[in-house]
Amino acid sequence: MTAQPPEPSPRPVPSGELRASHDDREAVVEQLRDAAAEGRIDLDELDSRLEQALTSKTYAELAVLTADLPRSPSSAAENLPPLVLKGGMYGASRGPGRWEVPGHVIVHAGVGGASLDFTRVECRLAEVVVEAYGETSGVTIVIPDGWATDTTGMDPAFGGLKDKTTPDRLPGTPLIRLTGSGGMAGVVIRHPNKRERRKLDGNSQRD
Repeated sequence: MTAQPPEPSPRPVPSGELRASHDDREAVVEQLRDAAAEGRIDLDELDSRLEQALTSKTYAELAVLTADLPRSPSSAAENLPPLVLKGGMYGASRGPGRWEVPGHVIVHAGVGGASLDFTRVECRLAEVVVEAYGETSGVTIVIPDGWATDTTGMDPAFGGLKDKTTPDRLPGTPLIRLTGSGGMAGVVIRHPNKRERRKLDGNSQRD
């Protein structure tokens, strides 16, 4: 029996030829609108580039539209080191004030518990990975209305996962991709409760 020659392996697809997603197109649209607001491109050019952005199929087609523009704030945020929050013995929290959101956040509840509050931040990343470990006392994550979460990468473990968020995602908002483990005490991700909403409304009026 004659041995068959091995089939050639498929050619790797160059990164520029990879297919762009809706979020990729939306990120470019936001960058173009910001550039127009800053006076970097005029309205006619904005309309032309927006039309091309919305019909672009690949990363390469999108890259051409922003090649002559400064890097957006989201690009700088993507280069930030991961934020690590450790509950330890006495607990730890980040927020609800304004803080710089990196692309990766790691939260350990420890014995004291940990909370992560995104309600007052300005995040222009398309996606933020939150790696949460409920451990002994649990982790609570609060995200604004209009933000959405993907919990498919989360291991509920013994403590479980409570996802109280809505699937309705507003354009230009990040997706919180939740990973990690519920541990013994679990992980909760939700939108603001009534008390937190009243406090947010008061802060907005003072701003």
